[in-house]
Amino acid sequence: MKVRIELAYKTPKGTEAAFVSDEMPAAKALLIAQDLMKTGRAFELAFVDSKDNTWTTKELTKLMEGIKTEPHDVKVYFDGGFDLGARDSGLGCVIYYKQNNKSYRLRKNALVQELNTNNEAEYAAFHLGLQELEFLGVHHLPVTFVGDSKVVINQLNGEWPCYERELSLWIDRIEAKLEKMGIQPEYEVVSRKMNREADQLASQALKGIEITSTIEIP
Repeated sequence: MKVRIELAYKTPKGTEAAFVSDEMPAAKALLIAQDLMKTGRAFELAFVDSKDNTWTTKELTKLMEGIKTEPHDVKVYFDGGFDLGARDSGLGCVIYYKQNNKSYRLRKNALVQELNTNNEAEYAAFHLGLQELEFLGVHHLPVTFVGDSKVVINQLNGEWPCYERELSLWIDRIEAKLEKMGIQPEYEVVSRKMNREADQLASQALKGIEITSTIEIP
């Protein structure tokens, strides 16, 4: 979760000014805010998230304590592959997250047969990642989605228009689930090499190799 700090500041001679920080992780913002308050010159301090929700220091501290026991700092890698000859699609997703001060990696793939294009497979892989987040209990948090499909990423973030009905339906389905789960999506396009874990899972699905695993990582 990222927030910005908004505060008023008064010099020893009574000159006042208002300041707004850049967005930063909530834990870092709390540390900085606590240091500022020690000066005795900062007042009306508040934290504001990306949806303009406002939190006091006490409220944000309580929220962060609760988040520790739930999955957080979540990053989802996704990839879809399409076999034109067999009309099969392989979906893969890799989810990195933290919980109870430990780090985990979840890997999941699936073979589906009702899709018609590679772009549909990419969207389906994204949706598979969302389903796994729902199973994990991820909600009302920012989540970074990483893929090598410029079509999917740029259409979801609104940079590119979507004219294909099938893809529009996927966008509607994904946006509805994001809204329902309270997830604030952040998108990142990477090369296929940087997305090799999800790509491998999609390829394995096309070969009939099913994978579902969660491990703790250093």
